[in-house]
Amino acid sequence: MGAACLLFTVCLLWAVRHLVALPAEQQALSVLLSRWLPDSGVSHPVTAVLLNFRSYDTLLEIGVLVIAGMVGISLARTSALEDPAMRSADPLLHALLRLFLPLLVLLAGWLLWAGSSRPGGAFQAGALLAAAGVLGRLAGLPMAFLRPGTLLRAGLVLGFSVFLLIALLGALDGRAFLAYPPGLAGALILVIEAGLSLSIGMILLALFVSAPVAPEEDADGGPPA
Repeated sequence: MGAACLLFTVCLLWAVRHLVALPAEQQALSVLLSRWLPDSGVSHPVTAVLLNFRSYDTLLEIGVLVIAGMVGISLARTSALEDPAMRSADPLLHALLRLFLPLLVLLAGWLLWAGSSRPGGAFQAGALLAAAGVLGRLAGLPMAFLRPGTLLRAGLVLGFSVFLLIALLGALDGRAFLAYPPGLAGALILVIEAGLSLSIGMILLALFVSAPVAPEEDADGGPPA
């Protein structure tokens, strides 16, 4: 482990040294971003980079996330992903659920919409949807979409499939892979982010539900007798 850390440090220092030595015109990425931002379909630079200028990287990241979700579910202890030990009978949780569940869903929708012009987007919206699902799961709300079947599989791959389909349509139409048609970039990015939000929320929630439940400990902090 020490050798690996040392190797990583050396490589990082080498990369920083060569980055500093680059000509000024090659370092001015912010200038290039500002120049092409009006053509990206969105006004927020982070969204433009993630879903337009470097969208191929984002597509691969979503693919990795889908695979992680599938692996986590396949290793789940319960095939139905409904372990009663994960439910809470706390009345305070049930009372707060009525307030926070719709609030989290509304906030997720706002973050999705705001991502084109300010901090937000699919990952933040998906995380909030997953948080809403975790609250509902702990409160014992029925979640049929978490049972193995069509709904679960469709939810896991929805975002990646929409992303890949739009990327392929651009290539089949004579443009480059992941090149959006002029005038439709903003709308297509919003469609992609909507699908990604649902899939990210589903994946994170499924990973939470499929995680093994730790055995309860006694009052002294030791294992149960």
